[in-house]
Amino acid sequence: MDSSADFLTWSLCLVLFLALWQPQGAQGTQTVPGLGINWGSQVSHPLNPYIMVNLLKDNGFTKVKLFEADSWTVSAFSGTNIEVMVGIPNVLLAHLADNSKHAENWVKNNLTKHLDGGGVNIRYVAVGNEAFLESYNGSYIKTTFPAMVNVQKALEKAGLGDKVKVVTPLNADVYRSPSNLPSHGDFRDDIYDEMKKILQFLSEKNSPFVVNIYPFLNLHQSIDFPEGFAFFNTGTKTIQDNNLQYTNVFDANFDTLVWALKKAGHSDLKIMVGEVGWPTDGAQYANPSDAEKFYKGLLKQMANKKGTPLRPGVIDIYLFSVSDEDLKSIAPGNFERHWGIFRYDGKPKFAIDFSGQGVDKMPLGAKGVQYQDRQWCVVNPDLKNQSTLGRALDYACGGADCTSLGFFSSCADLSVVGNASFAFNQYFQVRDQSVEACDFWGLGTIVKEDPSNGTCFFPIEIVSSGRRLHKLTGFLIGCLLMFVTFM
Repeated sequence: MDSSADFLTWSLCLVLFLALWQPQGAQGTQTVPGLGINWGSQVSHPLNPYIMVNLLKDNGFTKVKLFEADSWTVSAFSGTNIEVMVGIPNVLLAHLADNSKHAENWVKNNLTKHLDGGGVNIRYVAVGNEAFLESYNGSYIKTTFPAMVNVQKALEKAGLGDKVKVVTPLNADVYRSPSNLPSHGDFRDDIYDEMKKILQFLSEKNSPFVVNIYPFLNLHQSIDFPEGFAFFNTGTKTIQDNNLQYTNVFDANFDTLVWALKKAGHSDLKIMVGEVGWPTDGAQYANPSDAEKFYKGLLKQMANKKGTPLRPGVIDIYLFSVSDEDLKSIAPGNFERHWGIFRYDGKPKFAIDFSGQGVDKMPLGAKGVQYQDRQWCVVNPDLKNQSTLGRALDYACGGADCTSLGFFSSCADLSVVGNASFAFNQYFQVRDQSVEACDFWGLGTIVKEDPSNGTCFFPIEIVSSGRRLHKLTGFLIGCLLMFVTFM
């Protein structure tokens, strides 16, 4: 190898090392007390876990909540001291509830190796996620608590019972108030017996009750819901409940749970908010401006350690979510794929100050992201007969995310050709810009000029972590050999 080639290879190795290397314990800006964030995995092209972990660190996060226990993702937190909550999907509940050995194997394969010398600060295991959601029609009611018990036994057998807490995040639909007053709150009748078991378990193990609260859904699901009540400190509506006044639905919802816990005999149980957020696309009120407004009010309240009327002080809250997920189910609505504070590529969408001081600044974006070629797939400009576009558009949207094309969405104002071009590009990008993926019976063509229009963003897909790993395997081996040889 000549000297210039040798220098180039060394330089590339150094760049790669600096992009993935994490100084042990290094942390970015300060966040409000109790703040964490969710990191979902339902994406077609995931970012490298180490890039994502650095993004969290750069923005000062000290707590993260995962929905699975993917080994590569969990290991990326090694040495960071970030508190990690790993998740067990609902589909595994019956398996873990059926046999304690299954739970022991899960703990061994997903926790022990990361805790025993792995350097990952795992603090919680979330057994299931919103398992009692009414739309699940009772599918997980009888398996959630037994699974929790078996996982707890497995933790204790592995010597982790005092270090890792077992929880089960539940949607706020597990309790309700017929009058909308917090003091009338109670758990649903159909799950009351199971809830009593879970509450007793959490109380005995000193584990928190994890609840997901979404003010956006109150606004989205009811045309009569007062808009200002979904946000903080707007002064547009208040609820008077005994001697307490509520100025926003988050506080009212939280204290409805406090009352439900009190009536169930567990008034002192700690409450942790597992998810709260605001989407930026896919529905009315789902936009960056309203998201910025919501988070600004929430974070200011957290910074003031105000808590709620019944639970003043610091509350642990996990924002939902760090980035968009293009594979999430859209059964609840198109907005489900747009909860991210950051885009799919780790770029921030709006100004947000995680310290809660209200500074108008953009958060720090992801570093070291690798994109595919700068090209897009659009409708061929020479097309004469637009009547053929409908079938092609439906085909493209059947295999890609077109949720930005709906009413009130960021691409709602496009023309027929614009709609088809957006759909074509989504299909093209998610298939790694394959030439065949831009054919559409001769209706599509690849262009080099960005077709983005106003609020409608035409993305360029990233090189996903899995694909990048495959492409760089040989290169990494070369780097390793050079370091071993010359260091």
